[in-house]
Amino acid sequence: MYYPPEERFNANKQWDTRLLNYSYFWVDYKQAAKARYNYTDQKYEGTVTDLEGVKTDIKDRSSFIMHHVVNIFPDTLAWIRDFTYSFNEPWATLYFWHPGYDDYPVVGVSWTQARAFSVWRTNFMNEHLRAQGVADVHNYRLPLETEWEYAARGGLDLSMYPWGGPYTRNYQGCFLANFKPLRGNYIDDGAVYTIKVASFEPNEYGLFDMAGNVSEWTSCAYHPSAYVFTHDLNPDYEYNARPEDPPVLKRKVVRGGSWKDIAYYMQTSTRDYEYQDSTKSFVGFRNVRTYIGVNN
Repeated sequence: MYYPPEERFNANKQWDTRLLNYSYFWVDYKQAAKARYNYTDQKYEGTVTDLEGVKTDIKDRSSFIMHHVVNIFPDTLAWIRDFTYSFNEPWATLYFWHPGYDDYPVVGVSWTQARAFSVWRTNFMNEHLRAQGVADVHNYRLPLETEWEYAARGGLDLSMYPWGGPYTRNYQGCFLANFKPLRGNYIDDGAVYTIKVASFEPNEYGLFDMAGNVSEWTSCAYHPSAYVFTHDLNPDYEYNARPEDPPVLKRKVVRGGSWKDIAYYMQTSTRDYEYQDSTKSFVGFRNVRTYIGVNN
């Protein structure tokens, strides 16, 4: 599990992060919904296409069970790759494991890694609940784009920012989030790069950092006209891009703006995107879980 001797430096014995892979399964309910079940012959009919583009005749439920393997280690070099002629080595070498950054947002994680973590978290939670004799909960997942915006607004439907007002400063003249203020005076809001989570006031729903600090992955694929053709009930546009698909099909919506973005990207209605297999020093994620009703 360690790097071979020829790949070590200063005789340090370190984990070979290339070997830290997570294998998981998920059910493609959209593919299952398109298939037709023949009750006479007691079988499914049609074809299903996996993430590698392989078409398979549907024979039973196993055709809808997808298998994916993803490397779980964050991309530590994202700090250096994102910026040319900028000294970011201190964050590349310590941000991901030094305890001083324990309460800072995760970055350098791709969309596929974030989704894999959501599956792992769900399994971890449900295994614990089953051991206690408690029923399973809904899956942890990345939020829909519309869910993210609803949460960011905090019940203030016409708010430009999560805190409600049209300005990025409070009455005392202090900035209300970690972003790129003025003409690039990064330090003026209290941080040059990321800042400790919950350093600013939450919105009306009690959610911290819905604007600034790091942008956040959503589950939705990016399409500039998505608002036109998505359903008005729980709008959702998803596309499971395959490795050989063109980059335009791998775009995923990110929301909230980050420490390196201007105020426009912190607005609750602003959409942006990154590619699902890319890792950035300014994009992280948070999980959501569908609410379960309670019997009284």
